[in-house]
Parts: sequence; structure tokens; C-alpha cells
Amino acid sequence: MQSALFNRQPDDKPYLISGPCSAETEEQVLETCQRLAATGKVQALRAGIWKPRTKPGGFEGIGTKGLPWLKKAGELTGLPIAVEVATAKHVEDCLAFGVDILWVGARTTGNPFSVQEIANVLRGVQVPVLVKNPIHPELELWAGAVERLQKAGLSQVGLIHRGFSSYGNTDFRNAPMWHLPIEMKRRHPDLPLLCDPSHICGRRDTLAAVAQQALNLGFDGNMIESHIDPDNAWSDAKQQITPEVLRDLIRDLVWRHETTNQREFLTALSSLREQINQLDAEIIQLLGRRMAVAEKIGVYKKENDITILQTGRWNEVLERAQRQGSSVGLTPEFIEQYFAAVHLESINHQNKVMEG
Repeated sequence: MQSALFNRQPDDKPYLISGPCSAETEEQVLETCQRLAATGKVQALRAGIWKPRTKPGGFEGIGTKGLPWLKKAGELTGLPIAVEVATAKHVEDCLAFGVDILWVGARTTGNPFSVQEIANVLRGVQVPVLVKNPIHPELELWAGAVERLQKAGLSQVGLIHRGFSSYGNTDFRNAPMWHLPIEMKRRHPDLPLLCDPSHICGRRDTLAAVAQQALNLGFDGNMIESHIDPDNAWSDAKQQITPEVLRDLIRDLVWRHETTNQREFLTALSSLREQINQLDAEIIQLLGRRMAVAEKIGVYKKENDITILQTGRWNEVLERAQRQGSSVGLTPEFIEQYFAAVHLESINHQNKVMEG
């Protein structure tokens, strides 16, 4: 079956998958899904059947007994159903109950053995499979999981961005690190890309902002958790919202298109992009000149037996750059990341001089 997510047209509205974090009871699943369908905003239903927890003892999902509930919800609403799988047995059970869409969770994506096990079971089966990014910001693991599924013959493989673990991060449950899904989309422009604001935020009050940013970046839609009684949910209560709150959230999002046929817009955009191209070329030339100076410094250090890394000098450069960057509207985070990359390249150039 060809999923609507993999057959999208330029004017199609953003795709939304929604449902409870966990299937708890048949009544909870059916009521949540029917109320979601009534919003007219949802294209597919979801619920966690198997819930891997960091520590044992917590609710780890209702298991296979929840699959008939989801199947019934799909029949009552006419919407496809989506379930997370982590093992070959999960896949077999989902296929037996006619689950329409599978997704590979973040913990599973990070384990190539598990992904390959899933790919082996799906060989010869044409079912849509979405791959969440791994917990840690390792792009190659994400790309590798996609490749394993594609090599098994799956033609409908998509991506879900759910954020990444980050120590000391207080704004998000999982840091979005938007540059990583953007890079995945650059590598795989034909794969649909959804955002999972629920797991990025970990709380309700920031869901709308993250969902909107995903649409601003050209994502194909969102996966947002919904529950009829979020405060009493058996898992991830703080990040779930009622179907009616979800309806309002989606209604207020601004839907943006990747491009337009309006000549005035395209002409203005082309002019501005050419300015960007020229500025980028100038920056690259300046960086080349900077590295040439760094190599000369490397020569003097080598002749005088001086170490490459000069911590005091690096701190001085960074502090000055932070002040200058702030005066032209650049964030401290960008300045630090940019100059860290420039500094590392300078070290590499000087190291070649030392070794030469």
C-alpha cells in the first residue's frame, strides 16, 4: 500500500500522526483515536505498544494485546495506524494485525544489529517504515539505519526527528540540533521528514513553537502525542495534550511552501541569494588567507620549539570575537562553534608545518 506520506504533492497540507504515547486500555485507545479523527487534522493514528524504559519497573507497554485495539480504531476512523517496533517479533505481530505504518525508535536506530533484524523480517514486504534519529547525535547511525532498510527492498522509508540527548540542556527534553535533520534531508531529499515535538519538548507549553519551526524548515509534518486524560497518562504525561488542544495547536500553525511561481518573489530571492554567494566566496578567501598566516606562525613555533596550542591566546581570540559578534547580532553559541572550527583548522595547518 502506498502511504499518503510518500505520495505528497506540493500543495498537500503537513502530515500529522497523533495518538497516545502508550496504549493503556481499549477504551482509552478508541476514545482518543475517535476524538482525534473528529478534529479533521490527523492523517494517521499512533500508540506505543512496546515501551522500552531506561530502568526496569516502569510501565513497559501493554504488549501485543493492544494491537487489536489499534486495528479497531483504524476501522472506526478510516485512518491508518502506526506502531513502533524494536524486534523481529514486534514486526511479525504488527504485520499480522495489519498495522499500516511502522517506525523504528531512537534506541533501536542506535543499534545496527536490531535494525538489521527488522530489515531482514521486512524483506519482500512493502510497508512504510519511519526511522527516528538515534538518541545520541550520530548522523551516520541514522543514515545507516535508512540504508539497511532500503537494501532490504523497502521503497517507503522516511525520517522522524525527535531530538538528541544533551547533558545540561534545560530548555528541551531532547535538544533539537536542527542542523542534523537538515543534513539528513540534504542527503536524502526524497525521503519524507517528520518532527516529533513531543519528545523534543518533554512538556506541553513549547510544542507549538517546535512544531512551527519544523514547518518553517520545510518538514513534511509532525508526530504529536495526544491523550484523553494527559495528566493521568501511564507514560510521558507532561508532553501529551488532549485531541481538542491538538486541534487548536494545528489550526494556529502557519503552513509554508517550499517555493512559489510568483515572479516578483523569485526575482528578489535570486538577487539576495547571489549576494549570499558573493559573501560566501569572500569569507572562503579570507579564511584561506587566515590559514596562510597560521602556517607562518607554525614555522616560527617550530623553529623556537613552541607548542601549537596557546590557551591564553585562544581565550583572547574567542572573547574578542564574542564582543564583535554581539555588536552585529550574532549569537554567542554561533561565534563559539564557528571559531572553534576555525581554531581547529588552524591547529591542523600548524601541525602539518611541525610534521613537515
